[in-house]
Amino acid sequence: MIKKFAVVGLINFWCIFIFASFTYPIQKNTQQPGPKPALKRIVIDPGHGGADFGASGKYSHEKDIALAIALKLEKEIHQQMPDVDVYMTRTTDVYDNVKVKAIKANQAKGDLFISIHCNYVDPIRHSEFIGYKTETYHRKGKKYTKKVKQFKTYTTPNPAKGTETYIWGVDKNDDKEKALRENESLYMDSTLANEMKDFDPNDPAKIVLYSLKTQQYAERSQSLALTVEDEFTKMGRVSREAKQRGKGIWVLQAVAMPAILVETGFISNPEEEDYLNSQTGQQEIAEAITRAVKRYKFSLENKMQANGTAQNPK
Repeated sequence: MIKKFAVVGLINFWCIFIFASFTYPIQKNTQQPGPKPALKRIVIDPGHGGADFGASGKYSHEKDIALAIALKLEKEIHQQMPDVDVYMTRTTDVYDNVKVKAIKANQAKGDLFISIHCNYVDPIRHSEFIGYKTETYHRKGKKYTKKVKQFKTYTTPNPAKGTETYIWGVDKNDDKEKALRENESLYMDSTLANEMKDFDPNDPAKIVLYSLKTQQYAERSQSLALTVEDEFTKMGRVSREAKQRGKGIWVLQAVAMPAILVETGFISNPEEEDYLNSQTGQQEIAEAITRAVKRYKFSLENKMQANGTAQNPK
């Protein structure tokens, strides 16, 4: 009976502790070490690759544009944020399915996941009346003729343009919590991990932790997505806003870290296809995303400093 109450008491203690650690500022203690870096490693994922071409324009493929922009983004982050490490899910034209990409990201112990893609919409179909055609038919042994309207059908490129930045849909939070359960060493500090290592994953204390972390990651992902779109707007791009993908983006909810997917433009729009393939366009996109990440990092550091916390900032 004493043992039973001790276990229940320990669970209740950790529930209170976890809630408090996320809700109330921790008082500064000059005896403790300073907070850990807000952003130690960023995982950059160039979409598609290899036999998976992704979307295609008149002369280019999404997989090649995504890789080119991602490599420039890696270089920009190294130059502007030398204290941040970058891990690339691919640096050449190879294919990994989304499960492999998620595994790579989690094994790299990233603090942030950025996936680079291009958008696409189907061309607009047109139907134009071009006249009549006389057709002959027979009925009950008699011959008849009739005029039938004729149409010419053709397509033109869809004028849709601009950027979009996605986070996973809130209806996919269960999948995100599953990723956290399977990779809890990425965000749980050593002391807490040692205390909770014998707890079943379904025990209340851990369930609370997974839920709070999922909510925290969603908020941080949304904040970064909004910041990315703000930077695109500042540089004159059309922003189609930050949003949740209704049908879900599997890799975003499978990585145990804040995560966004950036649609850098519409490859289906000839004007944007040219921009996405240009060195200038790719560099501008990489710089805009880097500026957004710097703002994101600065915001995290300010919050950590205000809270005087040395907990893992992830």
